[in-house]
Amino acid sequence: MVEIISKRDGPRREDIQVKRLIEQNRSTIVRLADQISGGGYSASKKPRQQPKAEGLIIHVGGGASPVAEAKPSIHVTMNGRVISKDQNTGRQLHHIGDVRNRDGNQIFVLATKQNGFFSPVDETVAEALAELDGAHLTATYSEEQLAADIGAKLGID
Repeated sequence: MVEIISKRDGPRREDIQVKRLIEQNRSTIVRLADQISGGGYSASKKPRQQPKAEGLIIHVGGGASPVAEAKPSIHVTMNGRVISKDQNTGRQLHHIGDVRNRDGNQIFVLATKQNGFFSPVDETVAEALAELDGAHLTATYSEEQLAADIGAKLGID
């Protein structure tokens, strides 16, 4: 046997009975709410007077904050991205390249179109860092030294 239950139009019979019960006992409910809240329930239902701006000084915020000069530095992130970031804010300024693992060797790959990057570095940066493209990172040549070399070639301390 299969029973088909379909939704009826309008509210359910139980909902109508509960609403009617609440409306019939509204005064008792309000009296109890005031007794429990110390009169706060009825006070919260009264319309409030809007404050007037007479004698007040109103400041409108949202203006642009002064931007300090960017202090760039070169940084190699934990996931192998080589970036220049602002030391004042910590925000990334430019993506320079990646340190990638190729055949067990860590290699610096400059962000150029030839290396498959969608957002390549400027031509002047690419020319300045061309000799570091493909540089192997070893125990003697670390990520910190790579960052220092990139900074020196770009004139960043």
